[in-house]
Amino acid sequence: MPGVRLLFASILAAGSLATASPVATPAATQTIVDESTGGVSASLNRLAGGIISYARWPGLAHKASRSACTIGQPRLTQSLRPILPGNVPAVSHWSATVASLADGQPCDILYVGFMPTADRRQLMNWLRNRPVLTMTDNDPECLSGAAFCFHQGAGGLSFSMNIDAITRSKLSVDPRVLQLARSGGRGT
Repeated sequence: MPGVRLLFASILAAGSLATASPVATPAATQTIVDESTGGVSASLNRLAGGIISYARWPGLAHKASRSACTIGQPRLTQSLRPILPGNVPAVSHWSATVASLADGQPCDILYVGFMPTADRRQLMNWLRNRPVLTMTDNDPECLSGAAFCFHQGAGGLSFSMNIDAITRSKLSVDPRVLQLARSGGRGT
């Protein structure tokens, strides 16, 4: 994969992601070869695309298109534009606000950047039990409600999973998402 090389992975002995747990789980770390803003953004979008390829939405066929929204002020990319592997359908992109989501703006995937704490709480409460895959780059402990949390550090780009958030989302996330660590973020 151009621009990204796998550094190491911490693979869990987990049989299923359906068990609720309030603890975030480190899943994968990748070295970022190109540390420019564009390189980090491209690496994050490849990793996000791999994660998306392991998610299934209730009532939405695997081959159906999805919409991705960005809300708040992300640190690692201007907006989520996932690079999807293989035969996964295209993802359209929207900028969102809490009000637009409450008014019914369609978002299957929501990338949450920095936002005021009260707005974030309102958003996470609204998302509870909705089939929306949430990702953020603004939650180092991965405990504020997003399912997947991206981090950039000296070791590269990494992500953690909040299994409780995945369970509440009503999405089915294949535990093989942990294979992203071995495949360099390419997914299936």
